[in-house]
Amino acid sequence: MTFFQHYGLTQELAIILAIDLTIAIVLLTAMRYLQGWTVKVNSTHELSERDNFAFGISTAGAVAGLGIVLTGAITGEAAQSYLFEAIGMSAYGIFGLILIKLGRFLHDKVALNEIDKNAMILKGNISVAIVDATAAIATAIIIRSVLLWAEDLTLDTFIAIFSAFAISQLMLVLLTRLRERSYAKRHDDSSMQEALAKGHIAVAIRHSGYMLAMALSFNAASHFIVFMPTAYVTNILGWLIFSVIMLLALSLLLALVKKLVLANINLKAEVEEQHNIGIATVELAISVAIALILTSLMA
Repeated sequence: MTFFQHYGLTQELAIILAIDLTIAIVLLTAMRYLQGWTVKVNSTHELSERDNFAFGISTAGAVAGLGIVLTGAITGEAAQSYLFEAIGMSAYGIFGLILIKLGRFLHDKVALNEIDKNAMILKGNISVAIVDATAAIATAIIIRSVLLWAEDLTLDTFIAIFSAFAISQLMLVLLTRLRERSYAKRHDDSSMQEALAKGHIAVAIRHSGYMLAMALSFNAASHFIVFMPTAYVTNILGWLIFSVIMLLALSLLLALVKKLVLANINLKAEVEEQHNIGIATVELAISVAIALILTSLMA
């Protein structure tokens, strides 16, 4: 018995791991170049010659997002054959890549409808790039949870995945509108998107925390909704109802916990007026921590 066999690594499993890893590397490489092709620029030029940090942050979000999605595509179970493993990994990976790009497009056109995100990133706007990268990662977290929830490789499976994805994008837009409304109340109807356009990094970091928290809490729905590939309406309603409940619970908990953890700190003055990135980062950490705790409790 060899060392690898002793730990359960057979030749068949090693080949499957090699197939999955190769496909993952190809897709990650493609995502890097897709970032440039999407906005019609040379990614190498933007990253290494122009030293466009905003473009780098945006690209990092896309690559990290695809990596997260690919962990949902890899089930850890061997397929019936090497060909079926390659087809399955490629199909889920490419579908995940498409959904990430679609999610970013919807986020640009609907959630960030007041600004030209791509133009601002190419101009080096760090705050917009942070929100863009986080939106990609949040979308990827949601896609991963849906991939793990779904089973088999059929048309019904992809319809079920897309249905949950569509609900998640609706919830991200709703979250953005709620945060914008809250920001406007504190600033005489000023626009949060305008603040991002002006390079308000602290606001971008805090908003990113809310997006990540919503994505993580969305993951909890997969533990309660039974996968029924042909029950299209039931799937959509299940994800929608549970997502609304989790968003409300998350919003209430975050408001309470931030008052306790950041007691005696004027968050409006520190984050929104003084651009305190440190406190904004603490807010992000609180948002993610509460979402992770909620998700663990639900599991």
